[in-house]
Amino acid sequence: MPFSSLGLGAALTRNCAEAGYTAPTPIQARAIPEILAGRDLIACAQTGTGKTAAFVLPLLQRLSSEPAPSGARTPRALVLAPTRELAAQIAASARASGAGLNVRNLAVFGGVSPRPQSQALARGIDLLVATPGRLLDLHAQGAVKLSAVRHVVLDEADRMLDMGFIHDLRRILKLLPEVRQTMLFSATFADDVRALAERFLREPAEVSITPEMPASEGVAQHSIRVPRAHKRALLAWLIGQHPEWDRVLVFARTKHGADKVARQLSADGIPAAPLHGGKSQGARTRVLDAFRGGTTRVLVATDVAGRGIDVPLLPSVINFDLPNVPEDYVHRIGRTARAGATGVAIALVTPEDVEHLQRVERHLGRKLPAYDVAGFAPPASAPAEQPAPGAGKKAAPRPGSGSKPRSRGNQGKPGAARKSGRGGQRRDGGGQKPRARSGGRRQGGGRGQG
Repeated sequence: MPFSSLGLGAALTRNCAEAGYTAPTPIQARAIPEILAGRDLIACAQTGTGKTAAFVLPLLQRLSSEPAPSGARTPRALVLAPTRELAAQIAASARASGAGLNVRNLAVFGGVSPRPQSQALARGIDLLVATPGRLLDLHAQGAVKLSAVRHVVLDEADRMLDMGFIHDLRRILKLLPEVRQTMLFSATFADDVRALAERFLREPAEVSITPEMPASEGVAQHSIRVPRAHKRALLAWLIGQHPEWDRVLVFARTKHGADKVARQLSADGIPAAPLHGGKSQGARTRVLDAFRGGTTRVLVATDVAGRGIDVPLLPSVINFDLPNVPEDYVHRIGRTARAGATGVAIALVTPEDVEHLQRVERHLGRKLPAYDVAGFAPPASAPAEQPAPGAGKKAAPRPGSGSKPRSRGNQGKPGAARKSGRGGQRRDGGGQKPRARSGGRRQGGGRGQG
């Protein structure tokens, strides 16, 4: 099915073809006709399914074909996003897809000066992408008028509700004209998402896409048991053992933790940088650009990067710290294995993390394969003759340094993974190591975040 069969014009169809997208994804095939027909819509789709284009393309079609109102060029379409990164990504997608169309778009978010955003709004905008907090600030300053908005999208609605944006969303929706088209995109149809839809959407069409290979099934997931004191050394060792991982996304629980892990990896000779809400927007943009471009091999992020960041063909995600909320684990590992590709996700589990791991496994409905790594295994799971790295005064090994954890007997090569036997299973050697495979085609905050 070509994009032209969905009702998109020649310019948009051509732009899709030039970007390498010849056929719509399931969410695009079902959502685009509903949006072009002017219906309200509630759509459920996982990340990596092309959902951004599912609303960007029909919005561009409608904005380019509808007559613009006379007078000042104020926004006619509004997209609300939970994070700065996602807002910037949506605006970039709109610019690329809308090449050659007379549709101006702009992203506004916190962390940067509002003055250039106000000036751009004054010059005239058709499609506005915004985080809720910055939009309300600009509206309070009189920098943006919402009286001409006829189309509004709530992207990552479940995430916005999780982040506490419900009051901001209600305020914004009440500022918009009553006669409008409202679209809600979410990864889940949780009760609070449905309640929001029931309040602000009118007889919406409903689209729910179950991907051919759900995000979690496209990822080879593993957990590795490790003493807390050796977690950073194991992380560096793992990355050093996998040169095929050209980019690695590592999740830490706190800003301080992300900074500390990135410093340690850099000291080990692995190009790494932290990404979290404590960074200025300019710094965050530079870090993301360096990671996408391959200059920085490892991005150590808090959950600010859990959704909305699109890094094509990312081979691996490592949970240095497991999240407090099990649902966030799925969003984290969803950064890999996107658009039909495959990837690997590894959780480093200390004895203190066991409860977090159990909550994640209950949420997934299955246990993660668990491994020990020789030289890094906790004392309770390692053979008596296997000393932990750093025993005595020797430091833990660094990747590429030539040093190895000591081993005795027939342990095999340092770092060879063994099935841990958690839950009464037997251990069996075999030198298994989690590896990533990547391939496939890539597809197209509140006061704190915005």
